[in-house]
Amino acid sequence: MTLAALTRPTELPPFDALTPEVILPTLDRVIADQDMVVALLVRTRPATFEELWMPLERSEATIHALWSAVSHLRSVADSPALRPIYAEGNRRLVEASHRLHQNRHLYDLLVAFAAMPDFAVLPRADRAAVERAIRDFTLGGVGLAAAERQRFAEVELALSQLATDFGSAVLDATDHWAEHVDDPQLLAGLPEADLAMFAAAAQAKGLNGWLVTLHQPSVRAILTFADDRALRARVYRAFGTRASDQGPDAGRFDNSERIARMLALRHESAQLLGFADPVAASLATKMAPDAGTVLEFLRDLADRAHPIAQRELATLRAFAEDELGIADLQPWDIDYAAEHLRAARYALDEQAVRAHFPIDCVLDGWKGLLNRLFGIRLVLRDDVALWHSDAAYYDLVDEDGTVFAGLYLDLHARPGKRGGAWMSQARPRLRDGQSAALPVAYMVCNFAPRGEDLPGLLSHADVLTLLHETGHCLHHLFTQVDRPIIGGINGFEWDAVELPSQLMEDFGWDRAVLTSMSGHYLTFAPLPQALFEKLLAARRFQSGMALVRQIEFALFDLLLHLGTLGGDPMEVLEIVRDEVAVVRPPEWHRFPHAFTHIFAGGYAAGYYSYLWAEVLAADGFQRFLAAGGVDRATGDLLRAQVLAHGASRSAAESFREFRGRDPQIDALLIRRGLA
Repeated sequence: MTLAALTRPTELPPFDALTPEVILPTLDRVIADQDMVVALLVRTRPATFEELWMPLERSEATIHALWSAVSHLRSVADSPALRPIYAEGNRRLVEASHRLHQNRHLYDLLVAFAAMPDFAVLPRADRAAVERAIRDFTLGGVGLAAAERQRFAEVELALSQLATDFGSAVLDATDHWAEHVDDPQLLAGLPEADLAMFAAAAQAKGLNGWLVTLHQPSVRAILTFADDRALRARVYRAFGTRASDQGPDAGRFDNSERIARMLALRHESAQLLGFADPVAASLATKMAPDAGTVLEFLRDLADRAHPIAQRELATLRAFAEDELGIADLQPWDIDYAAEHLRAARYALDEQAVRAHFPIDCVLDGWKGLLNRLFGIRLVLRDDVALWHSDAAYYDLVDEDGTVFAGLYLDLHARPGKRGGAWMSQARPRLRDGQSAALPVAYMVCNFAPRGEDLPGLLSHADVLTLLHETGHCLHHLFTQVDRPIIGGINGFEWDAVELPSQLMEDFGWDRAVLTSMSGHYLTFAPLPQALFEKLLAARRFQSGMALVRQIEFALFDLLLHLGTLGGDPMEVLEIVRDEVAVVRPPEWHRFPHAFTHIFAGGYAAGYYSYLWAEVLAADGFQRFLAAGGVDRATGDLLRAQVLAHGASRSAAESFREFRGRDPQIDALLIRRGLA
């Protein structure tokens, strides 16, 4: 594989050749090629799909082939050498995108093409692609006067850089803090697997003993299992003040000014386009019609969930005082007390659960589930360039033996890798004459690393995370749309994009599925029936508290971007907490400063999408339940009617074709145990 593969959508990225010094020259070349394509189109004014649209699509796919790989490395293998190259490349890419989407001559050409009689007889996906591009041009400021168009481009470039810097600050703050532990008593209560994780982290730094970090598996382990209350408090404070003006690294990676600047620029951007605020701009491309509808939706859920959450917290406080001797339950005690209450109420031992989910057994069962649902096989490849020994690549093979897609996996936490779990696109599905590019996705998680003596052991929540990201990947990989701008998740309404992912999560509560994904790491015995029943009984444990927390995040995001409560994120957050929260963090807590979903991701003025889409997912899963659970016919229907169509039609239409009707909110309440 050669370096030229960096820009070929039909080839996989050559990660072994993707060094920082080749990125910018290659990016400049493909951007220049796109500029030449646009200039030629404007000069020659072609009037057919093949001559007008396909050159644009080829140039965009070429740029994406390079930058998707660079962005992926930035997320999973960050380095001091890569970071400035990425920032500069991203700046150039944003400038190029604005040049394209603010080219009035090209826009007029597309509008004229869409008005031609021959346009109406094109395949639906081809028409939808052109129409989506016209909408994107409009939202890119093409209709603005020259001075406003220039200002819009400057604002969007600044926002892109701020988002990059915000994410970098969170990553740096996460990697910087650690606590070296040499007294084993300090880690009393922790499972063996977590102790092994901490020991491995210390060894990697040349230290004896154990090293507690702010990576998610580490934080989750301490807050859930550590008997030492002071240690829990220190980790909670360090994690909750990352990249802020508070905590042990106060001011060092502070995102305060970036947040203020982003909010101001987002309002300016929206108003330049004629929207009242960033919320109206965001909803222009989503299912929800307006902010009032979303606020009503969230507050309706809050009204239903809040009394339940209050009762759950009161029960937890009483248990913590009576059984754990914690008379003043604090936020850093919540997970610890909840784990003990869950164990007492359901006799559920989290360590026993994790012992039955070694990563290799989970992956074997996961592959089996995909085969039973969709008739596909995952075939491991050993001839594909990777970025780390944790990573792997699979061909996806249909029943007839056809390789129709590819999937990269990178599942374990490590330094230099951003936290969380996500799917992103490596290659789109693209058909161009006789050549075709298969869709390829990245699936990334942050599970506990494998140890020397223990395999990577997953919690049941980790299994659900794996299934969640699988749904996103399948949405990309199963697409039958050959136009990347509307294929897979591209262009799919963002408040519906969690439909496949949350639906797939629910298979993590199916007895047969969990049995197939389990095998005790010592005895290979599958998950026992008794342990499964305890898991099932505890499924909706503190579901009210969990739901009001999600509502809190969604309301905060929406109201902050509406601007009706002012622009201070901490003041807005406190007002929202007055309305819906049952657990109040301390005054020094700085949740917004590491809220990467809305400040460095795609969820600005759209975090409500998780709950909006959960209605679709919960209702959609009811069709599987009616068919008995893991049902191939229903899986094929989901694949054909939702996953295959991308944004070639509306999400509402795809849902109706799958479900036979519009979604019903009661399904979410049933899923959460609140109905």
